[in-house]
Amino acid sequence: MRNVRPVLTFLVGFSTIAACRSDKSGDSAADGAYQLAEVESGEWLPGDIATNTLMLGSNAFLRPAANLTDEHESYFYSGNSWFNQDFVPAPATTDTRDGLGPLQNARSCSSCHFKDGRASPPAAPGDDPLGTLVRLSIPGQNEHGGSRGDPVYGTQLQDGGHDDVQKEGSPSISWTDVNGFYDDGIPFTLRRPELTIEELGYGDLHPAVMTSVRVAPQMIGLGLLEGIPEARLDELEDPSDDNLDGISGKRNRVWNPETQAMSTGRFGWKAEEATIRAQSAAAFAGDLGVTTSLVPSDDCTEYQTACQEAVSGGDPEFDDHLLERIAIYSLAVAVPVRRAWEEENILRGKWLFKDAGCVSCHTPSHTTGVEAPIAEFDGLRIWPYTDLLLHDMGPDLADGRPTYDASGSEWRTPPLWGLGLVPDVNGHDNLLHDGRARGFAEAILWHGGEAERSMLAFRAMDASDHDDLVAFLESL
Repeated sequence: MRNVRPVLTFLVGFSTIAACRSDKSGDSAADGAYQLAEVESGEWLPGDIATNTLMLGSNAFLRPAANLTDEHESYFYSGNSWFNQDFVPAPATTDTRDGLGPLQNARSCSSCHFKDGRASPPAAPGDDPLGTLVRLSIPGQNEHGGSRGDPVYGTQLQDGGHDDVQKEGSPSISWTDVNGFYDDGIPFTLRRPELTIEELGYGDLHPAVMTSVRVAPQMIGLGLLEGIPEARLDELEDPSDDNLDGISGKRNRVWNPETQAMSTGRFGWKAEEATIRAQSAAAFAGDLGVTTSLVPSDDCTEYQTACQEAVSGGDPEFDDHLLERIAIYSLAVAVPVRRAWEEENILRGKWLFKDAGCVSCHTPSHTTGVEAPIAEFDGLRIWPYTDLLLHDMGPDLADGRPTYDASGSEWRTPPLWGLGLVPDVNGHDNLLHDGRARGFAEAILWHGGEAERSMLAFRAMDASDHDDLVAFLESL
């Protein structure tokens, strides 16, 4: 596998430079010229004035947005304590954090989002899958147009249980090598996950069950993404590819339990949730087995009698005023400052990223609006490198599992900000929805469908251009 050089230059100050053309020759580009992108005003602060400029390294994702009011900063730290608390089965003397399970995947939010970072899939069969989930569904839709769960196991496989409630099963992942070559003949090796589910606790899965392996993403900048105006998504959306550029991004329309109506999906790997509050409530129910006013029922099916009859921690088990603190916390985890944004190789990589067409989906910047969930996030220019839209990524990345308007091969464009710090925060560089890619180069090489032309452009670059493009992504 081709190595890519790490970014070793750290933040030295905030300044704007005028990028210029280099004398360097002989390096490949679409037109054969060695070109640099310009530094754009403010891009080194991806979250504008909300950016974390105080900590990098292993603590890069732990700061609150820099511009929070005193009230919201207080809510942030209160929510942080609940995010890191272990929940316990009911009944318990700690009645504000009881109600765990009786089926669950984790005991706390931070179990999967360690240090607000990104989880990694199991490296080998039998390894602990903590932070990795398996979504389940069968053909058809539920009453709101979303996924229809397995009749026995529901919409998510829970690999933990307590109080004599049998866990649903144990997911196990093995890896198959996929070999290929860059256009210059240098080989690369990708890996494809193969899921098996062992120790099924309630009989067989439905014969037409569809599964999807997902890893927990990093928590940064979520409130800023929620603040991107609907009008901006109108501008970016092109479901029929009217401009004939081969890119046909579209919104997912999902059920919003807060408004009891359909809304634009923004969060989750297929944009299944409309708001961070709704996403938080869904995670409490699915991952912890803890009910809220937005999701008032555990993910127990009629075939799981012991689960249905287990002692409840309340109705709901997690009160609204606490859910609000968790939501503020999740909304307000700051995006870290850029590193080395003005170095020549970074600007070269930025130019290559655009020249390869990657910005057609990974839209660099937006200005937030009044839709922002807290007032501090209104009117900020942010640099997440996403359009929040669904794109067909081709058969190699398809999970075959539709969700609302997202087909089995469509995924929401993931934000790129902060991904270069995941190795520092979480000790790995595994990317994509199931963590199959070991670093940016492999992630790009898996792209197909609407992104195939960009992948082929990357595959055709020479080694120094690969390195520069990856160095740019690592700087975000």
